[in-house]
Amino acid sequence: MIRSYFLKFVAIFALLVLSVSATDTFIAAVYEHAVILPNKTETPVSKEEALLLMNKNMDVLEKAVKLAARQGAHIIVTPEDGIYGWVFKRETIYPYLEDIPHPEVNWIPCKDPQRFGYAPVQERLSCLAKDNSIYLVANIGDKKPCNASDPQCPPDGRYQYNTNVAFDSEGRLVARYHKYNLYAPETQFDFPKDLELVTFDTPFGKFGIFTCFDIFSHDPAVVLVEKLQVDSVLFPTAWGNLLPLLSAVPFHSSWARAMGVNLLAANVHNTTMHMTGSGIYTPEGVNVYHYDMETESGQLMLSELKSRPRNEPTYPAPVDWGAYAKSIRPFSSEQSDFPGMFYFDEYTFTELKRSAGNYTVCQKDLCCHLTYKMSEKRADESYALGAFDGLHTVDGRYYLQVCTLVKCRTTDLTTCGEAIGSAFTKFEDFSLSGTFGTSYVFPQLTLSGSQLGSERYYEISRDGRLKSRSGTPLPVLAMALYGRVFEKDAPRLGQGPAKLE
Repeated sequence: MIRSYFLKFVAIFALLVLSVSATDTFIAAVYEHAVILPNKTETPVSKEEALLLMNKNMDVLEKAVKLAARQGAHIIVTPEDGIYGWVFKRETIYPYLEDIPHPEVNWIPCKDPQRFGYAPVQERLSCLAKDNSIYLVANIGDKKPCNASDPQCPPDGRYQYNTNVAFDSEGRLVARYHKYNLYAPETQFDFPKDLELVTFDTPFGKFGIFTCFDIFSHDPAVVLVEKLQVDSVLFPTAWGNLLPLLSAVPFHSSWARAMGVNLLAANVHNTTMHMTGSGIYTPEGVNVYHYDMETESGQLMLSELKSRPRNEPTYPAPVDWGAYAKSIRPFSSEQSDFPGMFYFDEYTFTELKRSAGNYTVCQKDLCCHLTYKMSEKRADESYALGAFDGLHTVDGRYYLQVCTLVKCRTTDLTTCGEAIGSAFTKFEDFSLSGTFGTSYVFPQLTLSGSQLGSERYYEISRDGRLKSRSGTPLPVLAMALYGRVFEKDAPRLGQGPAKLE
């Protein structure tokens, strides 16, 4: 009897400790890093030279980590390729790689650096986390030996993986993720044999982790959110902006909103390669972001987030993305459609010829509807409504359904879909919808200067419309409902043929 009372007391005490230690909010940080790149070489450098370069980058990251910790951050995310850059071939990246063990080994590299061999980068990252009492996420390279008994073993006898690592506030390795969907130019790395679904629990929520191109995927991105129910996603990326529809901040913020999770997105900063755009995003909207094509410096961002956004009364309701568009008749138009290209995909466009109106444009099974009103129809700017329903096949294979309003680069309609950074035409009212055959649609609004349209200016209705909210005239650069049809994708976005019906 005494023992049973004691066990009940222990159980109650444990629950009290858990409730006290768990927090409703936390401070998140991301750092957009202007990476110090190595000199491009055809032959590998020494380990010492590689470490010298990586330490230069970690010196910069250390300042960001310390500053974030002083401001109360519980976790900080740094970018993909943020420690050594990306100017590599398979052979030349090898000196930068370390053997990264599985987190189940319960290892604090800062306290036992030699336990798994040469690991100075993991040691320094671990000490940064431990000494500043902060969770730290970084992207480095993992190497794993293999032999002829493995039919997939590369000729050089090793696998090389693009790898995210996470260390807790004691410096312990708590996550290791091998990037599953490699972008086509990443020939220095191998595709992992198996999908890894990497999560870890903290007092401030359950975290999932993946990298850059993975955000387009069902595996692991959607699986982590829908099946494993993570609260927040940690997202190191090296994202080159592709205007008008694939700029980092609009796409990443729309993904967080549509998937209903917090997203901590850390991008590299390199204006020559159009790389910028980091932020901290929630299901309700954008907390903070940074987009800067003018300077060459890094940027630290912090924001307070809800630890478990699904439990919040403000959590967004589900959206039926095709409901409204399928309930109305297509708007009639006497003008002819025309083709236009964006990122190697041929869209069907129709021009907005008046200062206000209703337009429909269709491609295959997708019809896109737009109702709008401009403050005035400028003679020196042209806009078009576009639809794309098809398989994207360049630098990856994945199926899209996209409705978009874009400003054309010039008044020549053949430039519709080309990159453009500024807009002067202002829209007082708009409503964009589409007959989507997927529930995975990511809404975005980009304004002149490639700046993000704030949620106070627009809303997403439950019947699938992206609608103006405030009546404030907005210099729209692009708006889009960017849909993904995962069942028509390649097995992995970066390799293999797609299975189409």
